[in-house]
Amino acid sequence: MYVGRDMTELSMTSKKGWNNSELAFFHHAFQQITPYLNSEGQTIHREIIEEIESRGGMKRGEADYTHGTEITYD
Repeated sequence: MYVGRDMTELSMTSKKGWNNSELAFFHHAFQQITPYLNSEGQTIHREIIEEIESRGGMKRGEADYTHGTEITYD
C-alpha cells in the first residue's frame, strides 16, 4: 500500500522534488490506466517517465540481504 503524498500535493511540486517511491508508484498507476488518460494525464505521465530516465532509471545498484534491486513504493 502506498503511503506518501497524494497527487494533489505532488501536482504543486516539480517532478525533481518527487522521491523515487512516488515516481515509481504514480508511473505504475498511470501505466495501468494509459488507455483512459486525457491529454493532461498523458503529459503528466510523460513528465514522470522523463524524470525517471533523467535519474538513470529505477533500478537499485546492488541487492543485499534487506533490499532487492527494484524500487518499492509500499
